Amino acid sequence: MALIVHKYGGTSMGSTERIRNVAKRVAKWARAGHQMVVVPSAMSGETNRLLGLAKELAPSSTTPELQRELDMIAATGEQVSVGLLAIALQGEGMPAVSYTGWQVPIDTDSAFTKARIQRIDDQRVRADLAAGKVVIITGFQGVDAERNITTLGRGGSDTSAVAVAAALKADECLIYTDVDGVYTTDPRIVEQARRLHTISFEEMLEMASLGSKVLQIRSVEFAGKYRVPLRVLSSFTPWDIPIEEEASSGTLITFEEDVKMEQAVVSGIAFNRDEAKISLLGVPDRPGIAFSILGPVAEANIDVDVIIQNVSHDGKTDFSFTVHRNDYARTIELLKSSVVPKTGAAEVSGDPKICKVSIVGIGMRSHVGVASRMFQALSDEGINIQMITTSEIKTSVVIDEKYMELAVRALHKAFDLDQPAAV
Repeated sequence: MALIVHKYGGTSMGSTERIRNVAKRVAKWARAGHQMVVVPSAMSGETNRLLGLAKELAPSSTTPELQRELDMIAATGEQVSVGLLAIALQGEGMPAVSYTGWQVPIDTDSAFTKARIQRIDDQRVRADLAAGKVVIITGFQGVDAERNITTLGRGGSDTSAVAVAAALKADECLIYTDVDGVYTTDPRIVEQARRLHTISFEEMLEMASLGSKVLQIRSVEFAGKYRVPLRVLSSFTPWDIPIEEEASSGTLITFEEDVKMEQAVVSGIAFNRDEAKISLLGVPDRPGIAFSILGPVAEANIDVDVIIQNVSHDGKTDFSFTVHRNDYARTIELLKSSVVPKTGAAEVSGDPKICKVSIVGIGMRSHVGVASRMFQALSDEGINIQMITTSEIKTSVVIDEKYMELAVRALHKAFDLDQPAAV
């Protein structure tokens, strides 16, 4: 039979009753003959609670020493989860053993609170699987070369699960969450949003980076790089549904050749409210001006997204870019205090009430006029486009935040995403 990795989110592990249901589901798969590895998150809200305690003691936790201790604290949430799940499985008569990231071990670099996985030693896990045990591994964490506990950043349990699946060459990695798959857009905004049966890694990566919260970006990158088939499905279906039904539910994130490219031009609509636009007006138009502006921003560890430089007039130009809304005030202050005096820009202006709306689909590669269709749909609703950025399989626009939901609904309809998918 197959080697399967299950990942369960914090909501799925939110109470002892839910943990018991997870155990029953995992035991069902194991009794069917599958080798089972499970990667659970901390119980819902637990990581926030733990980090909240740390913040009470040290409101500013920016030094490497403090970052190390934050990882020590945050890692305990998952340690509790794996122990409880192992106990629940043993209560189901299923042999099970739990491991922390450092016991496997999952080796990472030393970037505390945002570490990256470098290697996973699968010897211990394979021995337990061969002995008929269910292996439960903490998500979200690993250990560096100095044997310090590290964490992978928020949402890192998805990445842990995919990395474990890649190391073990698992047949599939099932991500159980509180939604039943990946939708054409957020059903809370568009009631007609449809669950996708399949989506390519490339499309899912774009969707995740553009605002879709179903999967963590790094987990999708990992899955695509190591060709690990992913399936997103709900943990709130009855645990005793037939495995065949469960294994074909949700959304399969797979390789482009397995997705019908002609099925749809656009697969989904993504959006992100957490954007802010900043413009430098009257900037001298000379070589190196972009670096003079964005270099200090990068040094301040501020991520920049959409960038536009306008046509030059009389040796001057306007330069606009977007940042995360949380970085808006800090970026404005940085530009006024440092960049404007050095570049001679005339003025800094900004707008923290913008959003980004995107269309995504591998079918865009083989169809013309997709962007113009998008622009027409927005124009028909009286929505002004402030900025545009594109790639082979996506087109994104920056618009006024108040028009976001209207834009998403208009685009969803314009690209017929409310219609049943072709078979």
